[in-house]
Parts: sequence; C-alpha cells; structure tokens
Amino acid sequence: MGAAAAWQLARRGADVVVHEQFELGHARGSSHGRSRIVRLSYPDPRWVRFAEEARAGWAELEEETGRTVLELHGLVEVANTPEVTSAAGLAAVGVEHRFLSPEEARVRGVAVPEGWAALFEPTGGIARAELALAAFLDAARARGARVEERSRADDLDALDADVVVVTAGAWLGRFFPDLPLKVTRESVAYFRYEGPPLPSVVELNEHSAHAFFALHDPVHGLKAGAHHAGAEADPDELAVPDPELVARIARWVSERLPLVDPSPLGAETCLYTTTPDECFILERRGRLVVGSACSGHGFKFAPAVGSRLADLALA
Repeated sequence: MGAAAAWQLARRGADVVVHEQFELGHARGSSHGRSRIVRLSYPDPRWVRFAEEARAGWAELEEETGRTVLELHGLVEVANTPEVTSAAGLAAVGVEHRFLSPEEARVRGVAVPEGWAALFEPTGGIARAELALAAFLDAARARGARVEERSRADDLDALDADVVVVTAGAWLGRFFPDLPLKVTRESVAYFRYEGPPLPSVVELNEHSAHAFFALHDPVHGLKAGAHHAGAEADPDELAVPDPELVARIARWVSERLPLVDPSPLGAETCLYTTTPDECFILERRGRLVVGSACSGHGFKFAPAVGSRLADLALA
C-alpha cells in the first residue's frame, strides 16, 4: 500500500520520500513472496467494484512500466452451497462468471465434493507480488520519489513532511493504539505441480468467509494456505511456520487439487493485520493519513488504495 501510494503521489507531482524499516524485498511483513491472488469475486457488489477499480490501476502500472504484473489463469470458488458464493455480487456488477459441473471443475484441476458448488471467474489469477512492489517503486522513482531502506520511523512527529502517509501494516497499532486491529502470523506452504498454471482456488465456509486458498507459484507450481488460521503475533518477533497448519493445508491440497503432489516442499509466514469487519482503514488525521489494515485480502487492491491515499494526502 505504501509503494502504491508513493507511485500515485509521484504521478501527481508530489515530493515523495518512502521510509522502509527493513531492506526492500524483506519477508517480515505482508507483501513478500512471488504471488498473491487477484479476483473480482466478492459476495458484496461494493467490493467487486473496488476490485474493478484496482484492476484498472494494475493495467495503468503495467502500461507505465512495460512489465507484466498480473497473470490471469481464472479462479474457482468452492462452497457447500451456491448461496454463499460470490455469484450475486458478480451478477450485480455484470462480471462474467458461471457455475461449473464437477467434471468441468476437475478438468481445471479442482475436485469438488459431491453436492458442492464451484463458481468460475475467468478473470481471476495472480499478481506477481515481488514484481509488483518493484514496479510501484521504480515507477515512483522515475517521477522523482526517493526510497530510504532501513529507515524505521518510530516517531511520526519527527518526520519532516507536510503529510505523512502511514502504511505500517502489522506495526500500525504502535502509532494508533485506538484502532481495532488484530495481528496474526499466518503460514503458507508450497507444493510441486508441473503442468500448466492451475486457476486460483478459494474455498468458502458457510458464512462466505475464506477457509482455504491456493494459487499458482512461478517456481514450485502451487502455493496454498488456510485463511485467518494463525495465532496472534508480535510483528517484531521472528517465527517459523506452524507445522500443524502446514499439515492441515497439505490435507486440503490432497483433497481439492488431485494433480498436485501434496507433500509440502517448503513453507513461510506472513502477517495479517485485521479489522473486525475485515475492511481497510483509509482516513486522514491532521497531517497523518492512515492506510491499513489489509485484513488478509488487500494486495489485489493496492493500486486503488494507493490512489485513495493520494487523494487524502493531497486534499
């Protein structure tokens, strides 16, 4: 979100300095790794429209940088009943989608339990996360922005700036203790799959919330995780993936993705910073603009969030 905001502010002629507390490309936060799911599929039409806004922003970034950031292999949403899928939200906005038969889902590499629904969104896929972060920052630098690595800002008042955009992720509560934030350390695992890229997969529970997810990984073939399953964590502490979670993820992969070798090749962690309603916090407080939390599903929205943070900063 900070990199996207820097790009948008630089495009509008602002004098931008980015402070990164670690080195670029670090794995301590929420945005590292090779891929993140992109989709328009949300049960609420407001989120669908927000995702469409972000999709237009990704296209602008790709055109400006000449880099391919999105790879759209489709998305299959799996649920125990059609009513909890994103079909209504997509239909309300006019986004292409359709339900797959169990045979059609299996052709795409997804095993659907008997009686369950499989919703296909052809424009889903992945964002190449590390490439996207580099594209945002390179595009911002090309317009004069400066990026300072290992530049931790513990005192926002000490920063010499007219406006400070705070996209601190899991560290946001250190600056704004009044915000209702929960920080968890999530585990994801990688699996061997050597065929053409599989669609992204999202399994929903009875409340239309994500239970598990899988997506293409450019190196191993598949990345998978359990959504909002990790324990609360201190972002300043280092930790390893939860072996019990990795085992749960592997069992799910063996059940839902029969073309994939279910033996994990490796695992890593990332931080979720979640609000009670899983919405983002985008607001201005004096000279401070707050840009968080991603609530475990924010990466796909980065261009749109960056634009809105720039609007707040320049208002």
